[in-house]
Amino acid sequence: MEKKDLKPTGVFRYFEEICQVPRPSKHEEKIIAYLQDFGREHHLETLTDEAGNVLIKKPATPGMEQCKTVALQAHVDMVCEKNHDVQHDFMADPIVTVIEGNWMKAQGTTLGADNGIGVATALAILSDDSIEHGPLECLFTVDEETGLTGAFALKEGFLHADILLNLDSEDEGELFIGCAGGVDSVGEFAYQEIDVPQGYFYAKVQVKGLTGGHSGGDIHLGRANANKLLTRFLSQTYRQHDMYLCQINGGNLRNAIPREAYAVIAVPEADKHALRAELNIFAAEVEAEYAVTDPDMQIVLESEQVSSHAIDRDTAKRLIQALYAIPHGVYAMSQDIPGLVETSTNLASVKMKPDHIIRIETSQRSSTASSKQDIANMVRTVFDLAGASISHSDGYPGWKPNTHSEILEIATESYKRLFGTEAKVKAIHAGLECGLFLDKYPSLDMISFGPTLQGVHSPDECMDILSVERFWEHLLDILKHIPHKK
Repeated sequence: MEKKDLKPTGVFRYFEEICQVPRPSKHEEKIIAYLQDFGREHHLETLTDEAGNVLIKKPATPGMEQCKTVALQAHVDMVCEKNHDVQHDFMADPIVTVIEGNWMKAQGTTLGADNGIGVATALAILSDDSIEHGPLECLFTVDEETGLTGAFALKEGFLHADILLNLDSEDEGELFIGCAGGVDSVGEFAYQEIDVPQGYFYAKVQVKGLTGGHSGGDIHLGRANANKLLTRFLSQTYRQHDMYLCQINGGNLRNAIPREAYAVIAVPEADKHALRAELNIFAAEVEAEYAVTDPDMQIVLESEQVSSHAIDRDTAKRLIQALYAIPHGVYAMSQDIPGLVETSTNLASVKMKPDHIIRIETSQRSSTASSKQDIANMVRTVFDLAGASISHSDGYPGWKPNTHSEILEIATESYKRLFGTEAKVKAIHAGLECGLFLDKYPSLDMISFGPTLQGVHSPDECMDILSVERFWEHLLDILKHIPHKK
Protein backbone atom coordinates (compact mmCIF):
# COMPACT_ATOMS: atom_id res chain seq x y z
CA MET A 1 0.00 0.00 0.00
CA GLU A 2 1.38 3.40 -1.05
CA LYS A 3 0.76 6.67 0.75
CA LYS A 4 -0.91 8.11 -2.36
CA ASP A 5 -3.52 5.34 -2.17
CA LEU A 6 -4.53 5.97 1.44
CA LYS A 7 -8.22 6.61 2.09
CA PRO A 8 -9.98 8.70 3.21
CA THR A 9 -7.74 11.03 1.23
CA GLY A 10 -8.50 14.18 3.24
CA VAL A 11 -7.89 12.54 6.60
CA PHE A 12 -4.48 11.17 5.62
CA ARG A 13 -3.49 14.40 3.88
CA TYR A 14 -4.12 16.39 7.04
CA PHE A 15 -2.50 13.73 9.21
CA GLU A 16 0.67 13.99 7.11
CA GLU A 17 0.59 17.79 7.47
CA ILE A 18 0.18 17.48 11.25
CA CYS A 19 3.17 15.13 11.38
CA GLN A 20 5.31 18.00 10.04
CA VAL A 21 4.34 20.22 13.00
CA PRO A 22 6.21 19.64 16.31
CA ARG A 23 3.69 19.31 19.15
CA PRO A 24 5.08 17.87 22.39
CA SER A 25 2.86 18.26 25.42
CA LYS A 26 3.21 21.76 26.91
CA HIS A 27 4.88 22.94 23.68
CA GLU A 28 1.90 23.19 21.33
CA GLU A 29 2.54 26.71 19.99
CA LYS A 30 3.23 25.54 16.42
CA ILE A 31 0.17 23.32 16.13
CA ILE A 32 -2.01 26.08 17.61
CA ALA A 33 -0.72 28.46 14.94
CA TYR A 34 -1.34 25.80 12.28
CA LEU A 35 -4.99 25.45 13.39
CA GLN A 36 -5.48 29.21 13.49
CA ASP A 37 -4.10 29.49 9.94
CA PHE A 38 -6.41 26.67 8.84
CA GLY A 39 -9.43 28.53 10.21
CA ARG A 40 -8.47 31.74 8.43
CA GLU A 41 -7.78 29.97 5.13
CA HIS A 42 -11.19 28.32 5.20
CA HIS A 43 -13.00 31.46 6.38
CA LEU A 44 -14.29 29.73 9.50
CA GLU A 45 -14.87 31.36 12.88
CA THR A 46 -11.84 30.43 14.99
CA LEU A 47 -11.41 31.12 18.70
CA THR A 48 -8.45 30.47 20.99
CA ASP A 49 -8.76 30.58 24.77
CA GLU A 50 -6.11 31.51 27.34
CA ALA A 51 -4.92 27.92 27.68
CA GLY A 52 -4.38 27.52 23.94
CA ASN A 53 -7.48 25.43 23.19
CA VAL A 54 -8.70 26.17 19.66
CA LEU A 55 -12.37 26.13 18.60
CA ILE A 56 -13.28 26.20 14.89
CA LYS A 57 -16.95 26.54 14.00
CA LYS A 58 -18.70 25.61 10.77
CA PRO A 59 -22.35 26.35 9.92
CA ALA A 60 -24.75 23.55 9.04
CA THR A 61 -25.08 22.36 5.47
CA PRO A 62 -28.34 23.53 3.80
CA GLY A 63 -31.41 21.82 5.23
CA MET A 64 -29.71 20.75 8.49
CA GLU A 65 -29.75 24.07 10.31
CA GLN A 66 -32.22 22.78 12.91
CA CYS A 67 -30.05 19.85 13.98
CA LYS A 68 -28.43 19.80 17.39
CA THR A 69 -24.93 21.27 17.48
CA VAL A 70 -22.15 18.68 17.51
CA ALA A 71 -18.64 19.20 18.88
CA LEU A 72 -15.87 17.07 17.39
CA GLN A 73 -13.06 16.97 19.95
CA ALA A 74 -9.43 15.85 19.84
CA HIS A 75 -6.23 16.81 21.66
CA VAL A 76 -3.31 18.30 19.74
CA ASP A 77 -0.32 17.21 21.86
CA MET A 78 1.53 13.92 21.52
CA VAL A 79 3.72 11.71 23.67
CA CYS A 80 7.33 12.02 22.48
CA GLU A 81 9.26 8.75 22.77
CA LYS A 82 12.00 7.38 20.53
CA ASN A 83 14.29 4.39 20.33
CA HIS A 84 17.71 4.98 21.90
CA ASP A 85 19.51 4.69 18.58
CA VAL A 86 17.31 7.25 16.80
CA GLN A 87 18.37 10.88 16.39
CA HIS A 88 15.21 12.98 16.62
CA ASP A 89 14.41 16.41 18.07
CA PHE A 90 10.69 16.48 18.87
CA MET A 91 10.81 20.27 19.23
CA ALA A 92 11.95 20.71 15.62
CA ASP A 93 11.89 17.55 13.51
CA PRO A 94 8.87 16.17 11.64
CA ILE A 95 7.50 12.70 12.33
CA VAL A 96 8.48 10.44 9.43
CA THR A 97 5.66 8.00 8.62
CA VAL A 98 6.07 4.63 6.90
CA ILE A 99 3.62 1.98 5.68
CA GLU A 100 4.07 -1.66 6.70
CA GLY A 101 1.28 -3.81 5.30
CA ASN A 102 -1.99 -2.37 6.58
CA TRP A 103 -0.30 -0.37 9.33
CA MET A 104 1.16 3.12 9.46
CA LYS A 105 4.15 3.63 11.78
CA ALA A 106 6.89 6.18 12.39
CA GLN A 107 10.63 5.71 11.92
CA GLY A 108 11.79 4.94 15.45
CA THR A 109 9.50 7.41 17.23
CA THR A 110 5.95 7.65 18.44
CA LEU A 111 3.59 8.18 15.51
CA GLY A 112 1.37 10.75 17.21
CA ALA A 113 -1.83 9.17 15.89
CA ASP A 114 -2.82 9.57 19.53
CA ASN A 115 -4.50 11.97 18.92
CA GLY A 116 -3.30 13.41 15.62
CA ILE A 117 -5.69 11.20 13.68
CA GLY A 118 -8.60 12.75 15.61
CA VAL A 119 -7.35 16.24 14.74
CA ALA A 120 -6.90 15.27 11.08
CA THR A 121 -10.40 13.79 10.91
CA ALA A 122 -11.99 16.97 12.24
CA LEU A 123 -10.00 19.11 9.78
CA ALA A 124 -11.03 16.89 6.87
CA ILE A 125 -14.69 17.45 7.75
CA LEU A 126 -14.23 21.19 8.19
CA SER A 127 -12.55 21.48 4.79
CA ASP A 128 -15.07 19.42 2.79
CA ASP A 129 -18.31 21.23 1.91
CA SER A 130 -19.85 18.10 0.41
CA ILE A 131 -20.24 16.44 3.84
CA GLU A 132 -23.72 16.67 5.37
CA HIS A 133 -23.86 17.89 8.96
CA GLY A 134 -25.65 20.21 11.33
CA PRO A 135 -23.90 23.07 13.16
CA LEU A 136 -20.34 21.99 14.01
CA GLU A 137 -17.83 23.06 16.66
CA CYS A 138 -14.41 21.44 16.45
CA LEU A 139 -12.55 21.67 19.76
CA PHE A 140 -8.79 21.05 19.81
CA THR A 141 -7.42 20.83 23.35
CA VAL A 142 -3.83 21.16 24.58
CA ASP A 143 -1.73 19.14 27.02
CA GLU A 144 -3.98 16.13 27.40
CA GLU A 145 -1.11 13.70 27.88
CA THR A 146 0.60 15.28 30.89
CA GLY A 147 -2.24 16.67 32.93
CA LEU A 148 -5.45 17.32 30.94
CA THR A 149 -4.68 20.99 31.49
CA GLY A 150 -6.45 22.18 28.35
CA ALA A 151 -9.67 20.48 29.36
CA PHE A 152 -9.24 21.70 32.94
CA ALA A 153 -8.90 25.30 31.71
CA LEU A 154 -11.94 25.19 29.41
CA LYS A 155 -14.31 27.99 30.39
CA GLU A 156 -18.06 27.74 30.57
CA GLY A 157 -19.61 29.35 27.51
CA PHE A 158 -16.71 28.53 25.16
CA LEU A 159 -18.66 25.60 23.73
CA HIS A 160 -22.32 25.69 22.71
CA ALA A 161 -22.70 22.09 21.54
CA ASP A 162 -25.46 19.70 22.57
CA ILE A 163 -23.46 16.58 21.63
CA LEU A 164 -19.72 15.90 21.90
CA LEU A 165 -17.92 13.22 19.90
CA ASN A 166 -14.51 12.57 21.44
CA LEU A 167 -12.19 11.18 18.74
CA ASP A 168 -9.53 9.82 21.10
CA SER A 169 -10.28 6.10 21.46
CA GLU A 170 -8.09 3.34 20.06
CA ASP A 171 -10.29 0.41 19.04
CA GLU A 172 -12.46 0.75 15.94
CA GLY A 173 -15.90 -0.73 16.47
CA GLU A 174 -15.97 0.15 20.15
CA LEU A 175 -18.00 3.03 21.58
CA PHE A 176 -16.95 4.35 24.96
CA ILE A 177 -19.53 5.91 27.26
CA GLY A 178 -17.64 6.29 30.54
CA CYS A 179 -14.24 6.63 32.16
CA ALA A 180 -12.72 6.86 35.60
CA GLY A 181 -11.82 10.01 37.43
CA GLY A 182 -8.59 10.17 39.36
CA VAL A 183 -6.61 11.78 42.14
CA ASP A 184 -3.01 11.45 43.31
CA SER A 185 -2.21 10.98 47.01
CA VAL A 186 1.35 11.63 48.15
CA GLY A 187 2.98 10.85 51.47
CA GLU A 188 6.37 12.12 52.60
CA PHE A 189 8.53 10.83 55.45
CA ALA A 190 11.27 13.01 56.92
CA TYR A 191 14.15 10.93 58.28
CA GLN A 192 17.47 11.31 60.05
CA GLU A 193 20.66 9.58 58.97
CA ILE A 194 22.16 7.21 61.50
CA ASP A 195 25.28 5.06 61.57
CA VAL A 196 25.10 1.29 61.17
CA PRO A 197 27.09 -0.60 63.87
CA GLN A 198 30.21 -2.55 62.98
CA GLY A 199 29.82 -6.20 62.02
CA TYR A 200 26.83 -5.86 59.67
CA PHE A 201 26.32 -7.47 56.28
CA TYR A 202 25.02 -5.19 53.52
CA ALA A 203 22.78 -6.49 50.75
CA LYS A 204 20.82 -5.11 47.82
CA VAL A 205 17.40 -6.71 47.39
CA GLN A 206 15.97 -6.25 43.89
CA VAL A 207 12.58 -7.00 42.38
CA LYS A 208 12.71 -6.77 38.59
CA GLY A 209 11.36 -8.20 35.35
CA LEU A 210 7.72 -7.60 36.20
CA THR A 211 5.15 -7.08 33.47
CA GLY A 212 3.88 -3.73 34.77
CA GLY A 213 1.32 -1.89 32.68
CA HIS A 214 -1.12 1.01 32.81
CA SER A 215 -2.59 1.61 36.24
CA GLY A 216 -6.00 2.15 34.67
CA GLY A 217 -6.23 -0.18 31.69
CA ASP A 218 -4.26 -3.09 33.21
CA ILE A 219 -5.04 -2.90 36.93
CA HIS A 220 -7.70 -5.64 36.68
CA LEU A 221 -5.15 -8.16 35.39
CA GLY A 222 -3.69 -8.70 38.86
CA ARG A 223 -0.09 -8.10 37.88
CA ALA A 224 2.54 -7.84 40.59
CA ASN A 225 3.59 -4.47 42.00
CA ALA A 226 7.35 -4.27 42.61
CA ASN A 227 6.94 -1.86 45.54
CA LYS A 228 4.50 -4.18 47.30
CA LEU A 229 6.67 -7.26 46.81
CA LEU A 230 9.80 -5.49 48.01
CA THR A 231 8.00 -4.21 51.10
CA ARG A 232 6.62 -7.68 51.80
CA PHE A 233 10.15 -9.03 52.05
CA LEU A 234 11.44 -6.03 53.99
CA SER A 235 8.62 -6.40 56.53
CA GLN A 236 9.45 -10.07 57.00
CA THR A 237 13.16 -9.32 57.38
CA TYR A 238 12.52 -6.48 59.81
CA ARG A 239 10.60 -8.82 62.10
CA GLN A 240 13.18 -11.60 61.98
CA HIS A 241 16.47 -9.68 62.08
CA ASP A 242 18.03 -6.52 63.46
CA MET A 243 17.67 -4.83 60.08
CA TYR A 244 18.78 -1.34 59.02
CA LEU A 245 17.24 0.23 55.89
CA CYS A 246 19.88 2.23 54.00
CA GLN A 247 18.20 2.92 50.64
CA ILE A 248 14.86 2.30 48.97
CA ASN A 249 13.67 3.11 45.45
CA GLY A 250 10.85 1.76 43.31
CA GLY A 251 8.53 2.58 40.46
CA ASN A 252 8.41 5.73 38.35
CA LEU A 253 5.26 7.09 36.68
CA ARG A 254 2.11 7.64 38.73
CA ASN A 255 -0.03 5.94 36.05
CA ALA A 256 2.16 2.85 35.68
CA ILE A 257 2.19 -0.33 37.75
CA PRO A 258 5.81 -0.44 39.00
CA ARG A 259 8.02 -3.04 37.37
CA GLU A 260 11.20 -2.62 39.42
CA ALA A 261 12.18 -1.74 42.99
CA TYR A 262 15.19 -2.21 45.23
CA ALA A 263 16.41 -1.64 48.77
CA VAL A 264 19.82 -1.70 50.41
CA ILE A 265 19.65 -3.22 53.88
CA ALA A 266 22.07 -4.29 56.61
CA VAL A 267 21.72 -7.25 58.99
CA PRO A 268 24.19 -8.71 61.49
CA GLU A 269 27.01 -10.62 59.79
CA ALA A 270 25.88 -13.77 61.59
CA ASP A 271 22.48 -13.57 59.87
CA LYS A 272 23.62 -13.29 56.27
CA HIS A 273 23.22 -16.98 55.40
CA ALA A 274 19.77 -17.05 56.95
CA LEU A 275 18.87 -13.92 54.97
CA ARG A 276 19.88 -15.57 51.69
CA ALA A 277 17.89 -18.70 52.50
CA GLU A 278 14.83 -16.62 53.41
CA LEU A 279 15.11 -14.63 50.18
CA ASN A 280 15.27 -17.84 48.12
CA ILE A 281 12.17 -19.23 49.82
CA PHE A 282 10.34 -15.92 49.44
CA ALA A 283 11.28 -15.62 45.76
CA ALA A 284 10.08 -19.15 45.01
CA GLU A 285 6.75 -18.52 46.75
CA VAL A 286 6.10 -15.20 45.06
CA GLU A 287 7.20 -16.39 41.63
CA ALA A 288 4.69 -19.24 41.97
CA GLU A 289 1.95 -16.78 42.98
CA TYR A 290 2.52 -14.66 39.88
CA ALA A 291 3.61 -17.34 37.42
CA VAL A 292 0.83 -16.43 35.00
CA THR A 293 0.91 -12.63 35.13
CA ASP A 294 4.65 -12.08 35.67
CA PRO A 295 6.58 -15.05 34.25
CA ASP A 296 9.86 -13.09 34.00
CA MET A 297 9.89 -11.95 37.62
CA GLN A 298 13.26 -11.94 39.37
CA ILE A 299 13.87 -11.35 43.08
CA VAL A 300 17.57 -11.34 43.84
CA LEU A 301 19.91 -10.53 46.72
CA GLU A 302 23.45 -9.32 46.11
CA SER A 303 26.19 -8.30 48.48
CA GLU A 304 26.57 -4.54 48.65
CA GLN A 305 29.37 -2.14 49.59
CA VAL A 306 29.37 -0.94 53.16
CA SER A 307 27.06 2.07 53.49
CA SER A 308 28.00 4.84 55.88
CA HIS A 309 24.44 5.74 56.84
CA ALA A 310 20.94 4.34 57.21
CA ILE A 311 17.44 5.71 57.72
CA ASP A 312 16.70 6.18 61.42
CA ARG A 313 15.02 3.12 62.94
CA ASP A 314 11.72 4.75 63.84
CA THR A 315 11.15 6.19 60.37
CA ALA A 316 12.22 2.97 58.67
CA LYS A 317 9.69 1.00 60.69
CA ARG A 318 6.84 3.45 59.98
CA LEU A 319 7.78 3.60 56.29
CA ILE A 320 7.81 -0.18 55.85
CA GLN A 321 4.53 -0.56 57.73
CA ALA A 322 2.89 2.16 55.64
CA LEU A 323 4.04 0.63 52.36
CA TYR A 324 2.81 -2.78 53.49
CA ALA A 325 -0.59 -1.41 54.58
CA ILE A 326 -1.33 0.91 51.65
CA PRO A 327 -3.83 -0.83 49.37
CA HIS A 328 -3.02 -1.57 45.75
CA GLY A 329 -5.17 -2.96 42.95
CA VAL A 330 -8.87 -3.27 42.26
CA TYR A 331 -11.09 -2.12 45.12
CA ALA A 332 -14.56 -2.37 43.54
CA MET A 333 -16.16 -3.48 40.27
CA SER A 334 -18.86 -1.53 38.44
CA GLN A 335 -22.46 -2.42 39.20
CA ASP A 336 -23.56 -0.91 35.86
CA ILE A 337 -21.20 -2.53 33.34
CA PRO A 338 -20.09 -6.15 33.84
CA GLY A 339 -16.32 -6.59 33.93
CA LEU A 340 -15.53 -2.88 34.36
CA VAL A 341 -13.34 -1.83 37.26
CA GLU A 342 -15.07 0.97 39.17
CA THR A 343 -12.45 1.84 41.80
CA SER A 344 -8.74 1.08 42.13
CA THR A 345 -5.52 2.40 43.62
CA ASN A 346 -1.88 2.15 42.54
CA LEU A 347 1.19 2.32 44.80
CA ALA A 348 3.21 3.98 42.06
CA SER A 349 6.62 5.06 43.35
CA VAL A 350 8.92 5.31 46.35
CA LYS A 351 11.79 7.79 45.99
CA MET A 352 14.48 9.14 48.30
CA LYS A 353 14.65 12.89 47.72
CA PRO A 354 17.16 15.55 48.79
CA ASP A 355 16.89 17.00 52.31
CA HIS A 356 16.21 13.57 53.86
CA ILE A 357 12.71 13.07 52.43
CA ILE A 358 11.18 9.80 51.21
CA ARG A 359 8.31 10.49 48.83
CA ILE A 360 5.58 7.92 48.12
CA GLU A 361 3.28 8.60 45.17
CA THR A 362 -0.02 6.79 44.73
CA SER A 363 -2.95 7.29 42.37
CA GLN A 364 -6.62 6.47 42.85
CA ARG A 365 -9.26 6.04 40.14
CA SER A 366 -13.02 5.62 40.16
CA SER A 367 -15.97 6.28 37.88
CA THR A 368 -17.92 7.26 41.02
CA ALA A 369 -16.84 10.51 42.67
CA SER A 370 -17.66 9.43 46.22
CA SER A 371 -15.75 6.16 45.79
CA LYS A 372 -12.72 8.03 44.42
CA GLN A 373 -12.73 10.19 47.54
CA ASP A 374 -13.22 7.16 49.77
CA ILE A 375 -10.22 5.24 48.41
CA ALA A 376 -8.06 8.39 48.55
CA ASN A 377 -9.07 8.86 52.19
CA MET A 378 -8.16 5.24 52.87
CA VAL A 379 -4.63 5.87 51.58
CA ARG A 380 -4.52 9.15 53.49
CA THR A 381 -5.41 7.34 56.72
CA VAL A 382 -2.50 4.92 56.32
CA PHE A 383 -0.10 7.80 55.77
CA ASP A 384 -1.59 9.64 58.74
CA LEU A 385 -1.23 6.65 61.08
CA ALA A 386 2.38 6.26 59.93
CA GLY A 387 3.20 9.90 60.69
CA ALA A 388 3.80 11.01 57.10
CA SER A 389 2.88 14.42 55.71
CA ILE A 390 0.10 14.10 53.14
CA SER A 391 -1.00 15.96 50.02
CA HIS A 392 -3.52 15.32 47.25
CA SER A 393 -3.66 16.59 43.67
CA ASP A 394 -6.74 18.43 42.47
CA GLY A 395 -7.71 15.32 40.56
CA TYR A 396 -10.05 15.05 37.62
CA PRO A 397 -13.68 13.90 37.41
CA GLY A 398 -14.92 10.63 36.00
CA TRP A 399 -17.53 10.15 33.32
CA LYS A 400 -20.35 7.99 34.65
CA PRO A 401 -21.78 5.74 31.92
CA ASN A 402 -25.19 6.67 30.52
CA THR A 403 -26.57 3.59 28.77
CA HIS A 404 -29.66 5.58 27.71
CA SER A 405 -27.70 8.22 25.78
CA GLU A 406 -29.35 9.48 22.58
CA ILE A 407 -26.06 9.82 20.69
CA LEU A 408 -25.09 6.30 21.79
CA GLU A 409 -28.30 4.96 20.27
CA ILE A 410 -27.62 6.86 17.02
CA ALA A 411 -24.03 5.59 16.87
CA THR A 412 -24.93 1.94 17.55
CA GLU A 413 -27.72 1.96 14.96
CA SER A 414 -25.37 3.58 12.45
CA TYR A 415 -22.66 0.97 12.96
CA LYS A 416 -25.10 -1.93 12.56
CA ARG A 417 -26.56 -0.35 9.41
CA LEU A 418 -23.15 0.27 7.84
CA PHE A 419 -21.25 -2.87 8.76
CA GLY A 420 -23.88 -5.47 9.64
CA THR A 421 -22.49 -6.10 13.10
CA GLU A 422 -22.96 -4.63 16.56
CA ALA A 423 -20.54 -2.06 17.91
CA LYS A 424 -19.24 -2.88 21.38
CA VAL A 425 -20.34 -0.43 24.05
CA LYS A 426 -17.72 -0.02 26.76
CA ALA A 427 -16.35 2.16 29.51
CA ILE A 428 -12.69 2.35 30.50
CA HIS A 429 -10.93 2.52 33.85
CA ALA A 430 -8.63 5.27 32.62
CA GLY A 431 -8.94 9.02 32.22
CA LEU A 432 -10.46 10.82 29.24
CA GLU A 433 -11.12 14.52 28.83
CA CYS A 434 -14.85 13.74 28.70
CA GLY A 435 -15.21 13.78 32.47
CA LEU A 436 -13.92 17.35 32.58
CA PHE A 437 -16.20 18.44 29.73
CA LEU A 438 -19.20 17.02 31.55
CA ASP A 439 -18.13 18.84 34.70
CA LYS A 440 -18.21 22.15 32.79
CA TYR A 441 -21.19 21.30 30.55
CA PRO A 442 -23.46 18.90 32.48
CA SER A 443 -26.03 18.60 29.67
CA LEU A 444 -23.55 17.33 27.04
CA ASP A 445 -24.41 13.96 25.48
CA MET A 446 -21.11 12.21 24.67
CA ILE A 447 -19.43 9.14 23.23
CA SER A 448 -15.77 8.45 22.47
CA PHE A 449 -14.54 6.42 19.50
CA GLY A 450 -11.72 6.23 16.96
CA PRO A 451 -9.68 3.97 14.65
CA THR A 452 -7.50 1.13 15.89
CA LEU A 453 -4.12 2.09 17.34
CA GLN A 454 -1.55 -0.15 19.00
CA GLY A 455 1.57 0.54 21.04
CA VAL A 456 0.60 4.12 21.82
CA HIS A 457 3.03 6.18 23.94
CA SER A 458 5.94 4.13 22.55
CA PRO A 459 8.00 3.94 19.35
CA ASP A 460 5.93 0.84 18.52
CA GLU A 461 2.83 3.01 18.00
CA CYS A 462 1.01 2.05 14.81
CA MET A 463 -2.35 2.73 13.19
CA ASP A 464 -4.57 0.28 11.31
CA ILE A 465 -5.13 2.03 7.98
CA LEU A 466 -8.29 0.13 7.08
CA SER A 467 -9.85 0.98 10.44
CA VAL A 468 -9.47 4.70 9.67
CA GLU A 469 -11.78 4.34 6.68
CA ARG A 470 -14.42 2.49 8.73
CA PHE A 471 -14.15 5.09 11.49
CA TRP A 472 -14.58 7.86 8.89
CA GLU A 473 -17.65 6.24 7.33
CA HIS A 474 -19.18 5.74 10.76
CA LEU A 475 -18.55 9.34 11.81
CA LEU A 476 -20.06 10.79 8.61
CA ASP A 477 -23.14 8.60 8.98
CA ILE A 478 -23.60 9.73 12.59
CA LEU A 479 -23.42 13.38 11.48
CA LYS A 480 -26.13 12.73 8.87
CA HIS A 481 -28.48 11.40 11.54
CA ILE A 482 -28.14 13.98 14.30
CA PRO A 483 -31.66 14.81 15.56
CA HIS A 484 -33.30 18.23 15.46
CA LYS A 485 -33.35 20.48 18.48
CA LYS A 486 -36.55 20.14 20.48
